[in-house]
Amino acid sequence: MCNGSVRSVPRGMGERARKKHTWGKVNTSSQSRLPLLQVPSRNHLEKPTTSKEYRQAAFGTHASGPRLLTCGEAPPVILDMRRTALATGRRLHSAHLSTRRPQPSHLDRVPPLSSSLFSRTPKRALYSTPNTNADSPRFPCVERNQERERSLDGGPEPAYENVVSGYKTFHYPHPFTFVHGGSLPSFNIAYETWGTLNESKSNAILLHTGLSASSHAKSHARNTNDGWWEKFIGPGLAIDTDKFFVICTNVLGGCYGTTGPHSVDPSRPGQERYGTRFPIITIWDMVRAQFKLLDALGIRKLHASVGASMGGMQSLAVAALRPDRVGRVVSISAAARSHPYSIALRHTQRSVLMSDPNWKQGFYYDSVPPHVGMKLARQIATISYRSGPEWEQRFGTKRAKPDEPPALCADFLIETYLDHQGERFCLQYDPNSLLYISKAMDMFDMSLLPTLLTPDECLAAPSSPSPVPSSSTTSPSPLTRALTRLQMPTLVLGVQSDILFPHWQQKEIAACLKDAGNAHVTYYELDALYGHDTFLIDVNGIGGAVKGHLELA
Repeated sequence: MCNGSVRSVPRGMGERARKKHTWGKVNTSSQSRLPLLQVPSRNHLEKPTTSKEYRQAAFGTHASGPRLLTCGEAPPVILDMRRTALATGRRLHSAHLSTRRPQPSHLDRVPPLSSSLFSRTPKRALYSTPNTNADSPRFPCVERNQERERSLDGGPEPAYENVVSGYKTFHYPHPFTFVHGGSLPSFNIAYETWGTLNESKSNAILLHTGLSASSHAKSHARNTNDGWWEKFIGPGLAIDTDKFFVICTNVLGGCYGTTGPHSVDPSRPGQERYGTRFPIITIWDMVRAQFKLLDALGIRKLHASVGASMGGMQSLAVAALRPDRVGRVVSISAAARSHPYSIALRHTQRSVLMSDPNWKQGFYYDSVPPHVGMKLARQIATISYRSGPEWEQRFGTKRAKPDEPPALCADFLIETYLDHQGERFCLQYDPNSLLYISKAMDMFDMSLLPTLLTPDECLAAPSSPSPVPSSSTTSPSPLTRALTRLQMPTLVLGVQSDILFPHWQQKEIAACLKDAGNAHVTYYELDALYGHDTFLIDVNGIGGAVKGHLELA
């Protein structure tokens, strides 16, 4: 090691002060294991006497004066020392320069030498490790997706019609035109019923589903599995089957027995499915198809139209299209028009689904379905279905396996819960149905109703609808004008912890109905912790309000 030292003189020091410094020389004793350095001339390392000499010693000279160093270039003194050390194959530590009060200099900042002295190591070489040895990390969550894909290779797509059983099928044999264009030559609707239709056929309740629900709302002899509203329907329950005849359908565009993108396209050869050739669907199309079923059942007027979430949108739409055929309305955790926040959430779900390479523009039915995209979409949806306060109580920040090291796969309890929800759903519902029906929710806006009515629907409004109160200081909003068609008793329910359909959206429905002259509007707001899914869980809060409204004389 070089034992000598060289001391620098701080820039700006006067001539007299500069002469007081002593200048050491490199040790050339025989005890040094390194060969003698080729020390630059006296003018470079030994005591400079003027500022010019000092600058020349440190930075070199040029024919036209001192040469400016380019960015990243080392001074000549440092380069000479580096080259010498490289030639010997040994690492050279920079000589320490000191003054009466040691100060850092450019020599102290010389980086350690390496075999590539004048090149910078790429960042990826510093931060990446080849994943080829036996100790490479494993990711069970990724491996599960890969294993499922191998098991699904070659198809066929799951038979969604068989996920739910015991339903009846209504076939409409005539062409059906959609709001945004396109048509079907015919369609099927899967439906289930509970209770008994009375002789006058006046006790029917049409129950509408959420986005991905089937017609199986309640168990029965043909399907004994619990339905999605099992505890709300039955003798003495919220919808009392001793009094009412309940009908629930799988919506048009769905995959549980009703015509949708997964259905065979009769205009194509063989058994080719509609896929994304299926027409864009709206809430209005769904309920118009339901009216075809009611016509076939001989039901002229419903006792009530009941629904939650997307079903709450449908319950409003049924009453708005044909107010002469609806006795009362129940809308739970829904909206009269979609809000940008809920649109954004559903758009994100569609984006991750359509980004799955197995989606194949919607024509995946004879190959591997986009199960990973469906799993991720469901995880996003689940976040919007529940609430933070509930998850704080239920999961907190607990880990599933606290005795094991943290993992990049599902590790916290909340992560395992989301993972489970995605796994359970990804092969139980048609991805294209998710795309189409979620888009229908985004487009729903009751204020556009006047532009969507057919001539028959225009004539179905009450003969003397209540006018908008004249005491209003501003003209009625388009939403209020559209809701003038709803003059029947209406129950609106909201949940404070709901982030998908915030409770202020249900308040808007109730307020606009009242402004439109409806004197029979009831609004309740629940403080349950379960978020949007409260309508599936809170039997007392939701069920009690629904029962009271339906049985009100």
